[in-house]
Amino acid sequence: MTFHDAGGQGSGTSPAPLPAALREPVQRVRAGWITAVVLTNLGINAAFFGPLQVLLAQQSQSFDPGRKEAVLALATGFGAAVSLVANPVAGALSDRTTSRLGRRVPWVLGGTVLAFAALLLLAGAPSVAVMVLGWCLVQAGCNAAYAAVTAAVPDQVPAAQRGQVGGLAAMGQTVGIVLGAVLAALAGGFVLGYFYCAAFLLACAVPFLVRGRSVPLDRRDRPPFRWAGFLKGFYVSPRRYPDFGWAWLTRFLVNLGNSLFTLYLFYFLQDAVGFPDPAAGVLILTGIYAAVVVVTAVLGGRWSDAVGRRKPFVVASSLTIATASVIMATVPTWPAALAGAAVLGAGFGMFLAVDFALLTQVLPNALDRGKDLGVINIANSLPQVLAPLLAAPIVLHLGGYRALFSVAAVVGLLGAVFVHRIRGVR
Repeated sequence: MTFHDAGGQGSGTSPAPLPAALREPVQRVRAGWITAVVLTNLGINAAFFGPLQVLLAQQSQSFDPGRKEAVLALATGFGAAVSLVANPVAGALSDRTTSRLGRRVPWVLGGTVLAFAALLLLAGAPSVAVMVLGWCLVQAGCNAAYAAVTAAVPDQVPAAQRGQVGGLAAMGQTVGIVLGAVLAALAGGFVLGYFYCAAFLLACAVPFLVRGRSVPLDRRDRPPFRWAGFLKGFYVSPRRYPDFGWAWLTRFLVNLGNSLFTLYLFYFLQDAVGFPDPAAGVLILTGIYAAVVVVTAVLGGRWSDAVGRRKPFVVASSLTIATASVIMATVPTWPAALAGAAVLGAGFGMFLAVDFALLTQVLPNALDRGKDLGVINIANSLPQVLAPLLAAPIVLHLGGYRALFSVAAVVGLLGAVFVHRIRGVR
């Protein structure tokens, strides 16, 4: 199995001895710690995707039925723009946190509290402007918590266990997506739905706040803070760290294809398929998708650990995701949507588990794990900004949903191409 050491990708020199908080982990993590990480991912994703899949669409339609697509695109676009900044900044600040609880727990706590309050604000939003503000604050809080809990994995999980942990974390993400849709559907309206998501997020964060403590970073080991250096650090040179650059591009393309696939799913069922209850339809499709993701994420992550390879799994998952888009583009019917959801789940489950393990193996250095994973997470967030900009004109003026899903397939296929450029991981 090919793994990078803590000194950084392609450093060419032996690294100096690292402080205890920054050393590569060697002891396998236990079930209780993994469970806490899974639950945190579950709560964050319920708070993300309950609104994204159902609640924001319902709220946008209540404000302006004739321009619901544009209102939804406005909210999701601004929210994703906030996440572009919040995730890497929170990750970088958590890298330098010297709390006795460790570097990550304070940011999970603060991010969760902010997102909880913002979801309550969304429930009572009197206008589109307040809705957009509330969603931006949810994105800020959830991304801060997500950046911290994600960085905890390379902090505490040895490389040979990361496929397993990545698969289980992906399972938590996926179940969270389902539960977000369930909470939205059970609420019977977006106001109560936001309350349900807020309470669920808070409850799921508690185990990590108890079990997520790690070795604190000594103040003497924290580099001095300078704004110029801090901001400059968010640029990770693809020339100096090419594997990191190619891994970022692969994740960006696959997530852009996935964002194009899912953004207008509610309206696709309502307007193209003619499904009588699109909210229930989203719930059904999400349930199928999630069931398959859980299986392929857990099995794919373990399988990747066992054979010591990552890239073949990422290629196979990218091709499978593109196939799901082809199905939706060619046969816009309810049975085809069911098949597309299953195929998408098969591909995305394996991608979530194995690509995450691959990414942790190309991080430049141990001190900046949170920041560098935050930069990687821009490849998750930036597609959410670009998808509304691409999807709205495609659906309204350039061919409708058939064209949208065709573009999603092509974009996803490119991810399978560029992963081959990564040299340091097999």
